[in-house]
Amino acid sequence: QSELVESGGGLVQPGGSLRLSCTASLLNLSDYAVAWFRQAPGKEREAVSCISRSGYSTNYADFVKGRTTIFRDKAENTIYLQMSSLTPDDTANYVCAVDMFHTRYCYMDPQKYSPWGQGTQVTVSS
Repeated sequence: QSELVESGGGLVQPGGSLRLSCTASLLNLSDYAVAWFRQAPGKEREAVSCISRSGYSTNYADFVKGRTTIFRDKAENTIYLQMSSLTPDDTANYVCAVDMFHTRYCYMDPQKYSPWGQGTQVTVSS
């Protein structure tokens, strides 16, 4: 069982919104940079967004800029990914991961991240 647990995925109509959650039972996510990645069947994994330890630095992939926000809730030990204006191209398994070494900024490089969660499936379809 993964230390990181994602939730919030599901079936949503095009144009709809979802809020994905990433939480941990043992890790204090406030101590680390955290990123969201996604992978659709037959496609390579791609970085979606990341947030630095402080929360002041964030990055977004071009395909979600302007319609996605990543943020922390320290009290809940949770990282959220708020996504809107969803399209079928957003259909994928969304996974969160922790960068345990780089804290000041966050990076969209999956090689910097471990551990990883199992993911939550997002399906955008009418």
